[in-house]
Amino acid sequence: MKIFRFIPVLALALCPGPHLHAEPVDVDGVKAVINDTVITRQQVEDFVAPAVEALQREYAGQPDAFRQKFTGVLNDGLEQLVERQLILHDFDTQGYRMPDSYLDQLVKDRIRDQFYGDRVTLMKTLQARGETFEQFRQDVRNQAIETYMRSKNVAQEIVISPFKIQTYYQAHTNDFAVEDEVKLRMIVLNKTSAADPDTVKLAGEIRTQIQAGAAFADMASIYSQDSLRSQGGDRGWTERSVLRKELADAAFALQPGQVSDVIDTPSACYLMFVEQKRTAHAKPLNEVRDDIEKNLRAQEQTRLQKQWIDRLKAKTFVLYF
Repeated sequence: MKIFRFIPVLALALCPGPHLHAEPVDVDGVKAVINDTVITRQQVEDFVAPAVEALQREYAGQPDAFRQKFTGVLNDGLEQLVERQLILHDFDTQGYRMPDSYLDQLVKDRIRDQFYGDRVTLMKTLQARGETFEQFRQDVRNQAIETYMRSKNVAQEIVISPFKIQTYYQAHTNDFAVEDEVKLRMIVLNKTSAADPDTVKLAGEIRTQIQAGAAFADMASIYSQDSLRSQGGDRGWTERSVLRKELADAAFALQPGQVSDVIDTPSACYLMFVEQKRTAHAKPLNEVRDDIEKNLRAQEQTRLQKQWIDRLKAKTFVLYF
């Protein structure tokens, strides 16, 4: 017996795989047949139910847009279910099997992670869904197999070399362009009304204290009324396009070490302090290397996965309705 490793540690034993043939089916309500496995419309709708609920919330009051998105979600869901059956069939025909002892552990882990180890809650949830425990167990098995087979046939084949990253960076330098930036701190004082004189006065008093030597960061941590108060109003490197026009004009007119005048808007008063400035540039490779590698890995994964699924379709009976 040969033992293979699953993800994370799944032993698989080789045994002869059955040769499967498609059986005649009643096509009413059937969306696809993969060998002798039927995928029904109801299965697809159950599979995509969470995504459909999200669509209903997002497109409430937009029935035409919802219908268009709903059709796309159904098609995507069908394709995912077809791919899963192709993968499960490939698993079987290659002679793998999952030991019952390992499946038992996977089921225990799922109950622990999703139901806090409470089998009563699990059974109530399954009953509400119209599912049996055996269906739950089978779903755990199928998902584990799919994860293993995708890793074995796709993820393990991906290698992103430093040369590929360097080449991508040189060909897409414009993608990493950055506008003029300032390293910025800000104090925000919310107004009770557009003509709130007290807030304007307070902003002026704070500015006077900063001009007299008080640290801007300390004053921000005391007075600022935004989410960055605890960081001393630190906004880090900030591009012009990120700021409202009146704030951007004031910030980029400052030199490093300068504090702005009080910027009075209908909703708030602002004080800004520029620590550093730098002109437009392209981010260096060392700053974007991880993002490039992630992007290239995703592209390669998509390409390899399509090739693999196409190969499985070519050697398997697949019929869509």
